[in-house]
Amino acid sequence: MKTIAIDQTYVQDVLFRLLNTPSPSGYTDRAVHLVADELEKLSVPTELTRRGAIRATLKGERSSPDRAIVAHIDTLGAMVKGLKTNGRAELVPIGHWNARFAEGARVTLFTDMSSHRGTILPLKASGHTFADAVDKQPSEWANVELRIDEPCDSRDDLMRLGVHIGDFIAIDPQPEVMENGYIVSRHLDDKAGAAVLLGAIKAIVENDVVLPVDCHPLFTISEEVGSGASAALHQDVAEMLTLDNGTTAPGQNSSEFGVTICMADMSGPFDYHLTHYMIRLCQEFQIPYQRDVFRYYRSDSAAAVEAGADLRTALATFGVDASHGWERIHWNALESLTRLVTVYMQSPPLFLRDHEDMGPRTGFPMLPG
Repeated sequence: MKTIAIDQTYVQDVLFRLLNTPSPSGYTDRAVHLVADELEKLSVPTELTRRGAIRATLKGERSSPDRAIVAHIDTLGAMVKGLKTNGRAELVPIGHWNARFAEGARVTLFTDMSSHRGTILPLKASGHTFADAVDKQPSEWANVELRIDEPCDSRDDLMRLGVHIGDFIAIDPQPEVMENGYIVSRHLDDKAGAAVLLGAIKAIVENDVVLPVDCHPLFTISEEVGSGASAALHQDVAEMLTLDNGTTAPGQNSSEFGVTICMADMSGPFDYHLTHYMIRLCQEFQIPYQRDVFRYYRSDSAAAVEAGADLRTALATFGVDASHGWERIHWNALESLTRLVTVYMQSPPLFLRDHEDMGPRTGFPMLPG
């Protein structure tokens, strides 16, 4: 194993292209094609599920027990719930996020035949009309509506534009990079993880690194609505590392710097051995890291295990401040996570015994202590 130079310009470029490609869960085809194009440029073989989850393959010296590294390219968004008599659209969220972060968002509405720009507004949006009542309206999805930037004052006007119940709404990311390394944007969860994974793949390919075992980068399309990596896994995958956001907030140990290793989330503990393997790699290669536990969080790993996959899972994250809101990360975390991924790709399988679905006790690990 060795440290490999990361093309940081590429990681930032592909991150911004992903951010500016609308992909709320259920409306991800554009992002799928973008990622598939990048993998094709790198001459990495890929397969797509029927719905568009991407499974790539980096061949190793042996084919099993192979591993997967997963990031998701779907994001939060919204959908038209109803057509209102005032020419506005009633909304429901796609994914779990609070309406207070939707208020004021610039968006694109995708109808069956066209797209339209608009803004999500609270029902009482004008202080000149409602005075201090604008400050007393509860923040909830029933109290926001979509104002479309077209002459539209009635339900008939909405229908004339081709607006229907079930139309998708993509929220503008509005990304900004600062000279001090901070990046502020919506949808860093988990397009930053996808950019990290692509950057690691590029480093491995362009440096002609020989991997000890097959590695399958996965890009899933439904993590924000719960199903995530329940599809696209090879049946003989023994280890899966998920790349996603860490919850930097009061009461958490996550950081916007270094790698945050999640020990457990709301679905339970991650695999002891694989998680501690990530910690040892960070220590050996002097990658800054910290541990955390996420109480109100689930990821692609949970979706895979709940779907019946018998594999070891771990979660390595980049710290995000105000996750599922106005998100902020620091470039240091992305660089640190990319380094960890490239080292993990080069590492030997955790347990050779794991190439069998079922086997004897011989070779099964023992916990310390």
